[in-house]
Amino acid sequence: MSSPTYPFLSDEWVEAARALRSEYEGRIPEPPASVRLNTIITDSPHHDGPLHGHIDTTRGEIIIDEGHIDAPDLTVTVDYATAKAAFVARDPQAVMQSFLSGKILVEGDVMKLMALQSAQPTADAVEMYERLDAFTARD
Repeated sequence: MSSPTYPFLSDEWVEAARALRSEYEGRIPEPPASVRLNTIITDSPHHDGPLHGHIDTTRGEIIIDEGHIDAPDLTVTVDYATAKAAFVARDPQAVMQSFLSGKILVEGDVMKLMALQSAQPTADAVEMYERLDAFTARD
């Protein structure tokens, strides 16, 4: 029997991703940089208007959640397809192409974003991303 899948960034997907992150708490190493990053994801087929989220690594773990945080180091605006390539498929070529074609807009300290991306994934992180990919519908 196959596991259920959910459209990327749908409410059900977000809940499944939170549960997965909780399961891996303490197993993922500390991020390589301390960053407060707001995200704006446009063109989501599952929401009216842009989605606002954030990534905060200032407490030694990667916290990804909805809503913006105060005093971010940077804000990244991406379209839905680019966000999916970055967060689910983890496709660096697609992300680089999106950046070069202007689909990724960065306001603030770009060096912090680059430092965050320098992490080499551990076996637990790879497993977690594989499981995330497995419950993400192919839409």
